[in-house]
Amino acid sequence: MTKVYNFSAGPAVLPKEVIKKAQDELTSFKGSQMSVMEISHRSSLYTEMFQKAEEDLRYLMEIPDDYDILFQQGGATLQFTTVPLNLANNYRRIGYIDTGHWSQRAYQEAELLHKFDVDVVASSKDSNYTELVHQVELENKNYDYVHLTTNNTIEGTMYRDLPSGLAGQTIVADMSSNILGQKYNVDDFGLIYAGAQKNIGIAGLTVVIVKRDLIGKVSNLPSMLDYKKQADKQSALNTPPVFAIYMAGLVFEWLKEQDGVAAMQALNEEKSQLLYEYLDNSTLFSSPVKREDRSLTNIPFVTGNKQLDEKFIAEATSAGLLNLKGHRLVGGMRASLYNAFELEGVKALVDFMKEFELKNKGE
Repeated sequence: MTKVYNFSAGPAVLPKEVIKKAQDELTSFKGSQMSVMEISHRSSLYTEMFQKAEEDLRYLMEIPDDYDILFQQGGATLQFTTVPLNLANNYRRIGYIDTGHWSQRAYQEAELLHKFDVDVVASSKDSNYTELVHQVELENKNYDYVHLTTNNTIEGTMYRDLPSGLAGQTIVADMSSNILGQKYNVDDFGLIYAGAQKNIGIAGLTVVIVKRDLIGKVSNLPSMLDYKKQADKQSALNTPPVFAIYMAGLVFEWLKEQDGVAAMQALNEEKSQLLYEYLDNSTLFSSPVKREDRSLTNIPFVTGNKQLDEKFIAEATSAGLLNLKGHRLVGGMRASLYNAFELEGVKALVDFMKEFELKNKGE
C-alpha cells in the first residue's frame, strides 16, 4: 500500500503519537470507563485535563501571568468580530495590515459591525500579496489596536518579526497557521488568536491569548462574546468543546516531548528549506513569493501552465501525495508543512517533483 502524506492546509495532519494515544484512551479516559467525549465539563476529569492543557500552552509559548488563555468555539473567523467588540472601546478605531485573504476577511467583518472606524494602514496588494509590508506609517496614532496576520496560508508569506512603525500600539495577531511553529514574544502582543486545526489540534477550537488589562471594559456584550466573562468561567460559560480541548492538550504534551517551539521552528525551517531549494533551482516549478517573506508552513508553487499544474496534482495524488491543490483564489499547488508533517514527506514530494520535471520538460 502506498504511504500517504497529507499536505492539507487545514484541517491538517496530526502527530501519529497523538492519534494513537487518543485511540488508546477513547473508550476509557483516565480509567473512568467513560470516553472523553462523554465526560461532564463540570467533572474533575475535565477540570484536570483543561488545566493541564492551559499550563502546557503557557509553558510552550512562555505566556506571562498577566495574560488569560481562553479556549473558544466559532473558529478564528468569529474572532474577527469578537476582538473589536472587546478591545475597540477607547478611540473606536482599528488599524489593519492587509497581507492577503484572511486579513481582508478580518477587517471586512469588523466593518459589518458599523460601530468602529476601520482603516487599512498598510497593504501589500500592489504586489499581489507576494511580499509583506515591513514598514507601517500611521497617519493617525489613535487606534485601539492594529491587527495583522502572522502567516498567510493562501499567499505563502510569513512575518518573522513585527513590522516597524508600530511602537506604542496594541497589536492583535491572527496566528492560526503558524502558532507553536514559529517563536514569537507574547509580550509584543495585546491579543493572539488561532484556530486549532493547523498546529494545535482538530477543528472546533480557537485559542485566544489576551492581556488581562485589555478586557472587561465593555458592558452589555453578548455573554459568549465577552472575554472577561469567558475568562472568569475558565472558558466554560457554556459547554466547551471538550474533545477538541483534549486533543489540543495531547498535542501540547507532544510538543513538549519534541523540545518545544524553538525545536519545531528549526524543524520547520529544515523542511521548508528543502522544498524552497528545489523550487529555486527547478526549470519547471517556481515559488511566486519574495524570498525573505516566505512562509515556513504554507508553500505555494506553480509551473506557469494551468494544464500542467492539474496533471501534476492528479499524478501526485495517485502517488500518495495528497491535498496539494492550491487555494481556489490563486491556483497552482500548495504544500502545507505544519509541525506534525514529517521531513520524510517533504523528501518524497521533492523526489516526485524531480521525476515529474524530467518527464515533462518542454511542456
